[in-house]
Amino acid sequence: MKKSMKGLVVVVLTTFLVMGCVDRKPKQVADKDAASVEETNNDSTVYGVCGDGTAMHTLQIISDAGDTLMYMLNSDGDVISDVQGGLMVGDRLAIVGVQANGERVAQKVINLTTLLGKWSSLDKNFEIQEGGGVQSFVKAESNPWTTWKILNGKLLLNKDTFIVNTLGADSLYLENNEGIFAFRRQQ
Repeated sequence: MKKSMKGLVVVVLTTFLVMGCVDRKPKQVADKDAASVEETNNDSTVYGVCGDGTAMHTLQIISDAGDTLMYMLNSDGDVISDVQGGLMVGDRLAIVGVQANGERVAQKVINLTTLLGKWSSLDKNFEIQEGGGVQSFVKAESNPWTTWKILNGKLLLNKDTFIVNTLGADSLYLENNEGIFAFRRQQ
């Protein structure tokens, strides 16, 4: 009697364990996939290469889709263009634009070619690499950045979202709700 009771308890517990684990993993994968698809669909950034039709107040970009697009660069008016990293023909750019007075106006331009490279501050030392990777050179760092991308004109380093305040040949200033972070380029 005791042996059959122990066997019954083992069978019931095993059944509960198997049934408890069956539904959980697929839901998590589906949620991650849905979130990444939603994030991709909500990105208003145009990516491409700076074209040779770029001048002082106009920006030509050959988009990743193959279209040649013209944007106005405004220094005054309703929409002021924020260009970070400069404009060089052949450089890779990320642009967020708006329609104003029937024309495309660049609201935020980030030169991705200028963004790539090694950056450091007092507590961080990292390299932003082509293809979305970030390599940290501080071994004691508890949560190093490993990935980057531009989403809606903002820089995402892992899950940290930053506004690019300044991007120059030797300096990078990033801002989020925790403050402004200054980095200098490493050679």
